[in-house]
Amino acid sequence: MLVLSRKQDEGIYIGHDIKITIVEVSSGQVKIGISAPSDVSIFREEVINKIIEDNYQSLAEKKPGPEDIPEFIKQLTQSDSKK
Repeated sequence: MLVLSRKQDEGIYIGHDIKITIVEVSSGQVKIGISAPSDVSIFREEVINKIIEDNYQSLAEKKPGPEDIPEFIKQLTQSDSKK
């Protein structure tokens, strides 16, 4: 994991077309803005984790772990591109 320090209104690029900007820092909370092409899916980690957990529970399978997230993101991205 790469860890960077940024101040408000500063940003970083991921590749040449994804930019993350620090919008606001206050009361121990950081608001970020993400500029990315429309074909790039962006998901909050807790939402993905909840969906994975619900899917596994409904199938009566094992509890999901961090190793399951990449495959789930792949499935979300594929279904998202069909819309």
